[in-house]
Amino acid sequence: MVGGGLEDEVAIGSVAIPKVVRFRYLSSIIQEDGEIDEDFNQQIKIGWQKWKNALGVLCDKRISLRLKRRVYRMVVRPPLLYGA
Repeated sequence: MVGGGLEDEVAIGSVAIPKVVRFRYLSSIIQEDGEIDEDFNQQIKIGWQKWKNALGVLCDKRISLRLKRRVYRMVVRPPLLYGA
């Protein structure tokens, strides 16, 4: 570790890894202060994007309600719940 008091980076062998305020890990945003607001907002944004992509199918009157449910469960809901 480097610095006097504040740790700005971590050394693993000869490789220095800088300290960051936030980073993405397994589609989640990890923040230094432990807050989840940014991660939560990102999941909502991804869910809305998937909703907009599936809107043509979900609003088409020629497509059965059963198929619309399946599309919603497979395409829209997972990003909202898991950020996947």
